[in-house]
Amino acid sequence: MHLADTLIIAVYLATLVGIGVFVSRRQKTTDSYFVAGRTVPGWAAGLSLLATIITSLTFIAFPGAAYSGNWNLLVPNLFFIAVIWSIGPVIVPFFRHAVSMSVYEYFGKRFGPGVRMYSSFAFAAGHFAKMGFVFYLLALAVAGFTGWRVIPLIVGLGVITVFYTFIGGLRAVIWTDVVQGFLLFAGIAVTLAILLFGPHAHPAAMFRLIAANHKTSLGSCRFDLAQPTFWTMALYGFFYYLQKYTADQTVVQRYLAARSDRSALHGIQMGATLCLPVWTSFMLIGSLLWAFYRLAGQAPPSAVTRPDQVFPYFMVTQMPVGVAGLFLAALFGAAMSMLASDLNCLGLILVEDFYSHFFPSRTDAQRLRFGKLAVVLCGALAIAVSLCVTVTHGSALALYYTAASIVAGGLAGLFLLAFLSRRAGRTAALAGIAANLLFTAYATLTLDGGKILNLHNYNFPWSEYTIGVFGNLLLLAVGLVWAALLPAPASFSSTNTLWGWLADRKRSNIYAIQLGDTP
Repeated sequence: MHLADTLIIAVYLATLVGIGVFVSRRQKTTDSYFVAGRTVPGWAAGLSLLATIITSLTFIAFPGAAYSGNWNLLVPNLFFIAVIWSIGPVIVPFFRHAVSMSVYEYFGKRFGPGVRMYSSFAFAAGHFAKMGFVFYLLALAVAGFTGWRVIPLIVGLGVITVFYTFIGGLRAVIWTDVVQGFLLFAGIAVTLAILLFGPHAHPAAMFRLIAANHKTSLGSCRFDLAQPTFWTMALYGFFYYLQKYTADQTVVQRYLAARSDRSALHGIQMGATLCLPVWTSFMLIGSLLWAFYRLAGQAPPSAVTRPDQVFPYFMVTQMPVGVAGLFLAALFGAAMSMLASDLNCLGLILVEDFYSHFFPSRTDAQRLRFGKLAVVLCGALAIAVSLCVTVTHGSALALYYTAASIVAGGLAGLFLLAFLSRRAGRTAALAGIAANLLFTAYATLTLDGGKILNLHNYNFPWSEYTIGVFGNLLLLAVGLVWAALLPAPASFSSTNTLWGWLADRKRSNIYAIQLGDTP
């Protein structure tokens, strides 16, 4: 890499640290450290959501998926927008009034502390796997074309991220995310300009070649759950993003950090909507890279062994001096944004869902010290996980989606049970959780013809993308049946369900009208 590119990356990393140092003076309470004092502008919360969702995995694996195949893996992400626009007006204000800081507090109110800690643990387990995989993939893809070594790259980026998250809290995370968001759009625009209007570009020929080879297809429209068809990916996307908006601390934390219900909703809807052109652009970049190398009559060298490495190779070899550094800075920033957000969330749930439960008499200052220590320890563990991840075969994006579907723990189904059922209590929730875990274990072990456990005719027959779908539906169904067979819980407030919350909102609106205010 050219020295100018390295300097750009260094300046960007120094900027992130500077933001953390600048806001660190205001982190005096757990509320300011974990939800930024609930003073974040809605637009900033939305851009932070975008930067958290658009990880380095998107930079590398989306172009790789489009380069080697089509746009089938874009389908689940369409539901990131559809879900928030359909349920956001209810979900966002509901959580802002139902919980203080941890989304899993809601499960505790509905089903007791055991279910609260289970859901919190399921979130933590899934996100540790994600953090390790994303950082490893980033380092592996970039190191081969920059001359940098994988282990120092992982450790260096990890330490910087842990530092500014530790000292700056969620406020540092959000404002570094805002910087990352603007850098992301600039990088995409420059890349598309180089591919379409650069010295070796042939845009008309590229698009003709892409169209002739169906490179922008979203997949087969057959309803075949054994294959990653359009409908299989759509079902996966719906449940995956339902879980994101209703049971993922990294998303709900943005609701809570905003100044008001209205700004939170508008900001989250803005951030989610902006994700679609970003995802689509990275898919388009992958298709254009495929056409670029075909029209050039060459393929990437033998050093490029996987589709996930094509875009980093193009960045290093085809982009002008300075532009490559800008985009690599955005790539590093995407991974660091994801890690910072997850670390702050993990610190929060360890304080709120575990430490405060076992040590309820601790002061806020003691809880804050424990939370900061938890951020550092989780950061060290995340770096260790990244270093221990082994090389995997196949598409990185497909592996990530599969892992996310399996380890989600049925949290979307658990939320639906809590939110929609007036009768479901702790026993019904535990029965649903047990059914989901048994099913997930069976499906995972017998997947792909029983590579781990072969039950022959009784192996799981459908695509790995459906495991989370069926697991969530099974949890909900078992919980509802169990609740119907048992008497309703004796001590239960219907306010914690959709029906009770709507009734309360209606009463509030009537009261506001009587006072002469607009609801």
